[in-house]
Amino acid sequence: MDKRSSIAKKLDVKRLFFIFLGLVLFFVIYFMPPLGDAVDPMGKAFPLTKEGKGAIALFLLAGIWWVFEVVPIGVTSIAIGVFQALFGIRPAKDAFKDFMDPSVMFIFGSVVVGLAFSKTGLTRRLAYKMLEIVGERTNMILLGCLVVTAGLAHFMAHTAAAATVFPILLAIYSFYGEEGKQTNFGKALFIGMAYAAGAGSIITFLGAARGPAAAGMFREFTGKDVGFFELTKYMFLVGWGMVFLIWAYLMIFLKPEKAKIEGLSQKVRRLYKELGPTSFQEIFVLITVGIVVTLMALQSFVDSLKPLDRAAIMLISTLLFFLFKVLTVKELEEIPWNIILLFSGAMSIGFCLWKTGAAQWMAVKWLVLFQNAHWIIFVLSIATFVLIMTNFIMNVAAIAISLPVSLVIAKYLGVAPDVIFYSSLVTAGMPFLLLIGAAPNAIAYESKQFTPGEFFKHGIPMSIVLLIVLGIFIATIWPITGMQILEK
Repeated sequence: MDKRSSIAKKLDVKRLFFIFLGLVLFFVIYFMPPLGDAVDPMGKAFPLTKEGKGAIALFLLAGIWWVFEVVPIGVTSIAIGVFQALFGIRPAKDAFKDFMDPSVMFIFGSVVVGLAFSKTGLTRRLAYKMLEIVGERTNMILLGCLVVTAGLAHFMAHTAAAATVFPILLAIYSFYGEEGKQTNFGKALFIGMAYAAGAGSIITFLGAARGPAAAGMFREFTGKDVGFFELTKYMFLVGWGMVFLIWAYLMIFLKPEKAKIEGLSQKVRRLYKELGPTSFQEIFVLITVGIVVTLMALQSFVDSLKPLDRAAIMLISTLLFFLFKVLTVKELEEIPWNIILLFSGAMSIGFCLWKTGAAQWMAVKWLVLFQNAHWIIFVLSIATFVLIMTNFIMNVAAIAISLPVSLVIAKYLGVAPDVIFYSSLVTAGMPFLLLIGAAPNAIAYESKQFTPGEFFKHGIPMSIVLLIVLGIFIATIWPITGMQILEK
């Protein structure tokens, strides 16, 4: 008993330390004297207002509290709104309005799709079929899960792909015989799912909103269009290369405790037969999700569908599931509101950094450091900035902030705009450090197989691997496949 209370005391000391560390950083930065302007190569000055300084202070506090989970991650999100209102960083109306941003509602709709899959039994049916194909070896099961997740993210938003796969992975993990416990296999399965969803989503314009949004900005700045298949041409090898590197990393650093799940093949065949024929509800869910995904996919080609918000399209499925009693109020109560709040706070801090000018100030300050560097260092510095920022704010915003500045500096170094565009999209799609970086990260966390700190710890080496892979593509593979790297 004494030993337990001693351990609890140590944990409380650690928790208190990080609570106060976040608060001290916030107050030190918030009350420090004004910082100098950021000036781009054209001589344009970007001042840092008092509100912008407060946004950076809050950005650091939230990051520390999220990584070390000093309070539930959803509660940290509430603190983001409270601090903005109390310290005059943004009006309360603006700070809390972002909590119901359409992106948050899209995540809500994606989670409901996962609940519908579980409730109807589709989850088990798909899990059994997948296990029958990949066999009993845990390394192949893990690879199969990553491949399916990445593949789905080619044709639907990576959030929807993760929400679809998540309950299937829970069903697969139940066969491992360690339900309720954290294991290396469990960590690898769910962290891998989050990483693979990001890697798969960069390959087509359907994988996330960041692709079409960034292509629109690129056309505005350069006059160049990025074709649907042109994106895939340059991103396919990067995305799938990262999927297999993610699998290799997980097999080395989170090697499953069991090499094989004995008797799994026979067991899943028997269980699949016991499910019987596909029910009407299962067919209804599949058709509904198919229609929603098709509508989102057609938005890239059909002009009349472009004005429709993706969140509204996703929420069609939510309405239909409740109207036709596939789901009831019981399932509504089972929604992981901690995760929904996490993304509400992420949207709020993202808009806070953007609208106070803090993000632009940081982008200019960072990028001008590399304006006299070798061109490849400069391109990787842009990718690194986007990678860091996309872990805290919307990846679309991270690109919107960095792209205009980097394209201006690129002219001085003779760097073609194409390589900056594609490099930014690669790192924007793979925020491996923080749960708030992408919805699949937060969905994976709901498995309770890992802590935010563990996710961050594994994200550091994987982010370095990503930058190395990107450097290799910039220097060798992309020029071979026809991408312009340097201006003639």
